[in-house]
Amino acid sequence: MGIEWEWTWQVILIIVAGGFIAAFVDSVVGGGGLIAVPALLAAGLPPHLALGTNKLAGSMSSLTSTIAFFRSGNIDLRLSGKLVPVTAVGAVGGTLLLQLVPSDWLRPLVIVMLLLVTVYTLFRKDWGKVSTLRALSRRSWLAMAAAALLIGGYDGFFGPGTGSFLIFAFLLIGMDFVKAAGNAKLLNFTSNFCALIAFAALGSVSYGVGLLMGGAMVLGSIAGSRVAIKQGAKYVRPLFIGVSALLIARQIWVMAVG
Repeated sequence: MGIEWEWTWQVILIIVAGGFIAAFVDSVVGGGGLIAVPALLAAGLPPHLALGTNKLAGSMSSLTSTIAFFRSGNIDLRLSGKLVPVTAVGAVGGTLLLQLVPSDWLRPLVIVMLLLVTVYTLFRKDWGKVSTLRALSRRSWLAMAAAALLIGGYDGFFGPGTGSFLIFAFLLIGMDFVKAAGNAKLLNFTSNFCALIAFAALGSVSYGVGLLMGGAMVLGSIAGSRVAIKQGAKYVRPLFIGVSALLIARQIWVMAVG
């Protein structure tokens, strides 16, 4: 890895426990990076390797939860499948842009957007309990394609809150929370995997650590997805609000100390 590294039981425990907990939450509403990246930093990885390694583990996690949601019938491939290429283009573009432009200037805007998403969801108490999705108009299709492109680009460029923004987009067209989470996971896997390819090309992935954390994340994703599918909106909605609030607090804290 080009750095001093020692495999101790403490390091392994941090990576495995952090990965499992991060994936349990991330499999439903995203935000796993809040736990996974600090765990990798605590284990001794420098920031550039922690970000790339998190994309490897996160890709394994998001693929697992995507499969679980698909098997349960909570992914509409006719809709979100068409958005996968658009998301991929956005993610690659965002990752390439990150090499040219620092992403910190985006943080205040993200805080405002996450705050609006959280408050809107909080006050619409029955929102997302029952799916009201019908055939999309051409305008709705174009709006969803634009959202997929922008959010995919955002994930490649910056990242925090990607899951929340994707779920919110699917809720806006009438999906319930569980279906919104499932379709968001498919697009989140796409952006994760595309960003991983870019990080790998830049040599910013520790494969041994990433595979270890990824294995723990696979187990966390299976557990989290099963709970979400079984419990439905009564579980997903408060988790969505809670994780979004934590993301807001995290971004404000980073701005304050940075």
